[in-house]
Amino acid sequence: MRRWLLVLPLSLCWTLAVATDAPRLFQQHCAACHGKDRLGGTGPALVPENLSRLDPAKAARVIDKGRAATQMPAFGDRLHAGEILALAHWIFTPPGRSLAWGTDAMGASHKVFRTPAQLPSAPVFKADPLNLFVVVESGDHHVTVLDGDRFEPLARLPTHRAVHGGPKFSPDGRFVYIASRDGWIQKLDLWSLQYVAEIRAGINTRNLAVSGDGRWVLVGNYLPHTLVVLDALDLRPVRVIPVRTGGKGSRVSAVYTAYPRHAFIAALKDIPEVWEIPYGGAQPPGGGIRRIHSDVFLDDFLFDPGYRHLLAASQDGRTEVIDLDSGKGIARLQLPGMPHLASGITWDYRGRPVIATPNLKQGVVSVIDTTTWQVIKRIPTLGPGFFMRSHEDTPYAWTDVFFGPDRDAIHVIDKATLKIVKTLRPAPGRTAAHVEFTRDGRYALVSVWAMDGALVVYDARTLKEVKRLPMVKPSGKYNVYNKITRSRGTSH
Repeated sequence: MRRWLLVLPLSLCWTLAVATDAPRLFQQHCAACHGKDRLGGTGPALVPENLSRLDPAKAARVIDKGRAATQMPAFGDRLHAGEILALAHWIFTPPGRSLAWGTDAMGASHKVFRTPAQLPSAPVFKADPLNLFVVVESGDHHVTVLDGDRFEPLARLPTHRAVHGGPKFSPDGRFVYIASRDGWIQKLDLWSLQYVAEIRAGINTRNLAVSGDGRWVLVGNYLPHTLVVLDALDLRPVRVIPVRTGGKGSRVSAVYTAYPRHAFIAALKDIPEVWEIPYGGAQPPGGGIRRIHSDVFLDDFLFDPGYRHLLAASQDGRTEVIDLDSGKGIARLQLPGMPHLASGITWDYRGRPVIATPNLKQGVVSVIDTTTWQVIKRIPTLGPGFFMRSHEDTPYAWTDVFFGPDRDAIHVIDKATLKIVKTLRPAPGRTAAHVEFTRDGRYALVSVWAMDGALVVYDARTLKEVKRLPMVKPSGKYNVYNKITRSRGTSH
């Protein structure tokens, strides 16, 4: 009966759902992730503007069955077909409030806590400022600044809800910029361990990037459909760029800085385009946007080490290589499932540069030769993975499993043989994820993803545990030096 209802046109089933209180169901089952007003939380905003790649029938199937490789669970075991259809219809209705968020709204939220003159001229601690880690504790919305030599916390500071996209650093590593899914951007001074400024740059934000010259912060939003340019000094808004092509708006999949190109790269989620946005002139970025067509929707993407080529993957399983110089697609990759390119890493294998990526839907790591754009190895894993990391000074690449019964496993792969040499289980039965290395590559840090979780430190040569720090659902951790030097072992 359920299967029959969910494949029929919604209009034919609506008599079963019309009496259902969809707003109440949403508050009961959906609001914790998608926000009580449907404007996003840990999950995306569910409003018509953001659902152009979906229709009510597909939405009903997602509610019923869940979505693989995401935190979206199946509700078919607790909601009947009429309730599912009512929810699927209701999220396509307007939310009843303005979805605009312009410079006036941003200005009202903008706060400067400390001016440059109020900041110290040297760090207030003795630790190496380039070997610090910023650890996101998603369980209670904090970040911990960790000494990467002694593995001792220096400070623990509150963030806004649901930090996402990875904190980004100023070119000298002193400042870190933090984006939350609810649009808040915070600037933290790592030398004094205190916030400098904050602003709400959107309603539902994807991530941010910092220009290579350190002057600008670019924020990519899911809602509204905008890119926002902030002055990196104090987070003052200086330009709002509508994300539209031919009258159609789009969410921003992600924004990154292509350092050698002196440009931001923005991928669009609802329009198959990549935008290259130059910076470095007298004016804020946003003029002279170069729009590059893609044959796939860019749900995920990754640069090669030279930032000339962009690998783009869509949720339907297609992966394209785009030459940013020519603006043309030059290859299609045969990758199964859904590669998590944003977590891909690079190294040299037998004298040739390769990219390795975990997979969100299948238990496999794909290794790609970037000279021929051929997959040279598929490494079977115990299940789909989310994050992969390495370092120039270690022979190993580490990848988590994250999804499924073996989510407590971390595979260690020999970069010379492309074989798994060891499987670690930091906390049996609990999700282990997101490896990051110290500045010298000697130690690897792994998150135990639980409210009473931990940060587990391993000797990267012996693969033995050396320390364990209790933390509240630690997710990503980011080493200053590895990030600002754009280590080939970490994401950028």
